[in-house]
Amino acid sequence: MKKRSIALAAIAAVLVAGGGYYASLDKETRGLLAAMPTDRDVLMWKQDQRDAAFRAMDRLPILAKASTIAPAAQPLPLPQGQPLNIPGVEQYMAGQRSAGIVILQDGKVRFERYGLDFDATGRWTSFSVAKSFTSTLVGAAIQDGYIKSLDDKVSQYIPGLRGSAYDDVSIRQLLTMSSGVRWNEDYEDPNSDVARFNNAKPEPGMDATVSYMRKLPRAHPPGEVWHYNTGETNLIGVLVSSATKKPLAQYLQEKVWQPAGMESPATWLLGASGHEIAGCCIQATTRDYARFGLFVLGGGVAGGKQIVPPDWFAQATVKQKDIGDPGHGYGYQWWTYDDGSVAAQGIFGQGIFIDPKRKLVIASNANWTRATKGPEPEAREAFYKQVQALIDAGK
Repeated sequence: MKKRSIALAAIAAVLVAGGGYYASLDKETRGLLAAMPTDRDVLMWKQDQRDAAFRAMDRLPILAKASTIAPAAQPLPLPQGQPLNIPGVEQYMAGQRSAGIVILQDGKVRFERYGLDFDATGRWTSFSVAKSFTSTLVGAAIQDGYIKSLDDKVSQYIPGLRGSAYDDVSIRQLLTMSSGVRWNEDYEDPNSDVARFNNAKPEPGMDATVSYMRKLPRAHPPGEVWHYNTGETNLIGVLVSSATKKPLAQYLQEKVWQPAGMESPATWLLGASGHEIAGCCIQATTRDYARFGLFVLGGGVAGGKQIVPPDWFAQATVKQKDIGDPGHGYGYQWWTYDDGSVAAQGIFGQGIFIDPKRKLVIASNANWTRATKGPEPEAREAFYKQVQALIDAGK
């Protein structure tokens, strides 16, 4: 799989808190604050700093502001199923530096375990797992009539993009990351777009993402080349908010979080312009990430209502673009497998793996040793296959 991304603007530097503010924090939060990193770039954080930060992004106002997403009045039950005995799981979790794993099959909990002093009540940041939530909100906006077609031009909904390289780009091409607009996603290059666009000063009265993206040149004709681009997911978020006239967090609450029966509040970090960072940074419990997997398995039906078009996930979760990785592809902000499975993935080990054939959902959070380049991604893929094999064997 290719690099998963993070909107670096969400990770602002932790400043020295004023005495009055610091004293007002609870003991646990003060402890977390003491361990917080001071560098803006998450890739520069030390492991213990990430351990502290990934569970507390939304708890420190000096770190970042966030919108709150209220849970359902009646949470979707997750009854206990037959326990799944997974040989070597302790070693696997240690190697992954797992914060939590929840495995559901046929809507029942077959495995649930936590690490890194994290638990079922805590919220862990999603990083690019949020992209798949944002994609789903596009489907909801189509179902609600706010967006007419995926073939509509993006500039119809974001006037600030008129006259730019995005003028002829469709919503579908944004969803599949095939706009053809030039973009550098290299996190280790301080001059890359992904490093610069979050810190660029926006034009007066314009969303920060739109202000940066509208200046980019074209590299390929729209629709021809797949190229991973976090900035474009942020554009999708702006587009949904513009079409619905609602903040993303509010729309997610209305269309997914409450209808799908999420049990706990969630949050969504805000960027420089006060807009939710669509490509990153939802904070939620591991169980509620798993419930989102059930929502996808159910075809987007929740609370007795069809939230997205009936064929939405049939299109969103299959290979729309080849990514040069045999057996895998890219859908509408989903990573696809040729066996019909699909995943939402974020750097440092966040993921929701969904296998419709086996009615299987694996939600996991972690703090890998490296963002994507260590041994953990391959081990996680092997773990998914191990769980599938156990289920096929009737274990």
